Amino acid sequence: MESGNSPNNFAGLRVLSLESRRSPEMAKLIATYGGVATIAPSMREVPLETNTEALAFTRTLFAGGFDMVIFLTGVGTRALAKVVETVHPLEAYLSELRKITIAARGPKPLAVLREWNVPVAVIAPEPNTWHELMRALDEKAGTFPLQGRRVAIQEYGISSKELIAGLAARGAQVTSVPVYEWALPEDTGPLRSAITAIAGKELDVILFTTATQADHLLQIAAEMNAVDALRRALTRMAIISIGPTTSERLREHGIAPDMEPTHPKMGYLVSEAAQSSAEILQRKRTS
Repeated sequence: MESGNSPNNFAGLRVLSLESRRSPEMAKLIATYGGVATIAPSMREVPLETNTEALAFTRTLFAGGFDMVIFLTGVGTRALAKVVETVHPLEAYLSELRKITIAARGPKPLAVLREWNVPVAVIAPEPNTWHELMRALDEKAGTFPLQGRRVAIQEYGISSKELIAGLAARGAQVTSVPVYEWALPEDTGPLRSAITAIAGKELDVILFTTATQADHLLQIAAEMNAVDALRRALTRMAIISIGPTTSERLREHGIAPDMEPTHPKMGYLVSEAAQSSAEILQRKRTS
């Protein structure tokens, strides 16, 4: 992961990141690999206006009403605990979790649960999508069968409809527990400016680190009557997606990602984009 004048380098390419929470880190990484960074925060996490579903989950959990809880995100895992703590001490909640089967979709919820000394029976391997989680659950079906089991899913932002359908098809009684949702940033000015810059062919590379970034980019472009111009301009840019879930959403929007990193992490995303973007651009702009 060299910088400077290494061939593994953006070499002055203009790189757009839609990252919000980790935007300073992203800007630094892009600069380290020789890119000219534009940061346009595209989303913010907001608590649900009402915690009705989370509080209902709490009552059912403490009444022994769940056999399994599936945690999908680290932030959501902590956010759900904060809701529970409005009615029960944290340790009482963790004690209830230790009585049942716990599954984690990836390393972030797993890290939180390990911090709390809550055993995790099922862990989805990389790239940590619902596909891998479903496969991991199927592999453990002999020990933790889903038929007739009462399963709660800690939801994050957009509901994981495919996961819910997969669990239901295997006979599980599924309860969705939304804890937070994604909203547009309070100031959409940088995002609007970025869309104008894309349409004006002023950017070379775009980095997507979540599926919701794609949703919000297209949403604001629609408000600006700039969707067609955005799509045309993206065909001349290197479109880098952090992993399969984000790539799937991009394709749903009719945007074809050019590359995914070998691991769905920000450092790999930027370093491997730096190595590949010039070649991607040459191919797309001369074809």
